[in-house]
Amino acid sequence: MLRKFPRPVKKIVVKVGSSLIATYQMEPRKAELRSLVNQICALRKRGIQVVLVSSGAIVLGMGEMGLKKRPTELSALQSLAAIGQTLLMRVYMDIFKKCRVTCSQVLLTWDDFSHRDRFNNIRNIFKAMLECGVVPVVNENDTISTDEIKFGDNDKLSALVASLIEADLLVILSDVEGLYEIKDGEKKVFSEIKKITEDIEKLAGGTNKKDMSKGGMATKLDAVKIATKAKIPCVIAHGEARDVLLRVHKGERLGTFFVEEEEKLVSRKHWISFGSKPKGVVVVDDGAKEVLQKGGKSLLLPGIVSWEGQFKKNDVVVVEDKKHEEIARGMVNYSAEELANIVDKKGKPEAIHCDNMVVL
Repeated sequence: MLRKFPRPVKKIVVKVGSSLIATYQMEPRKAELRSLVNQICALRKRGIQVVLVSSGAIVLGMGEMGLKKRPTELSALQSLAAIGQTLLMRVYMDIFKKCRVTCSQVLLTWDDFSHRDRFNNIRNIFKAMLECGVVPVVNENDTISTDEIKFGDNDKLSALVASLIEADLLVILSDVEGLYEIKDGEKKVFSEIKKITEDIEKLAGGTNKKDMSKGGMATKLDAVKIATKAKIPCVIAHGEARDVLLRVHKGERLGTFFVEEEEKLVSRKHWISFGSKPKGVVVVDDGAKEVLQKGGKSLLLPGIVSWEGQFKKNDVVVVEDKKHEEIARGMVNYSAEELANIVDKKGKPEAIHCDNMVVL
């Protein structure tokens, strides 16, 4: 029996990791990449728009420079990313050209998601490229980024891109068959997950290929949470399975299928939750915590007892209780400097309006 997707799949984001891009000699796996590109081109012939999120720049840079061990210094990683990204795109462009398809390079940083105007601009750019029949090839801009190199395997980036373009499906291609557990010495791959619980998260581990990639199943589950909150179903499958993309799109039960959440976070609140990088923390008293957790209420100035960070007005901040446990995130109406200069908080407007806040 084939899988049933909640709606026709017309727009797909495909994420592929470094272990599927490069050999252990740090060279491009050209046969596998040809297969991947040919499948993407076949999907396009079916009228499917595809965005490819591809890791691999740093590992290919290592191969070009004859390195066997991944450096730890940020500047060295940034230099390797600059070298490897050129090699990566050359391979993709050559293969796509043989299919008579144009691909484009899109390099993103956290700033592109953290600023709402840039976020909306990127959305329009993707829309224009897809409407022109171009396949965007997306990667973190490791050359200038100071965060994503530490973050990992582009899993979160793929989920953010999927929510940005309102994809119908996110496919994360891995070097394992999906989410699995070991019982009595046997591997059991989960065919479908309706909700990511604590027990499910305990099954996720990091990667054992430290020089090839920085991700693992844990980062993939984090990505799944982002996508499913935006009502985008996900599949984690083995990237080397024969015609994996075509078969997943057909509905074959490959890998692990993650069902979308029933309630979709509206675009702004989804961005606050996942697309923005918090610039600070505000700590609230017990009374404010109780009010916020009931839902539908704004955070008022008298409820704030302290704050950290150099945030500005309209920055996203984390809201914590006095035990420093996160209870919400939201766009703050005051800068840290303004909060410090407010003497009388009574009668002042909201610190964070409820429409600009997501309560956990």
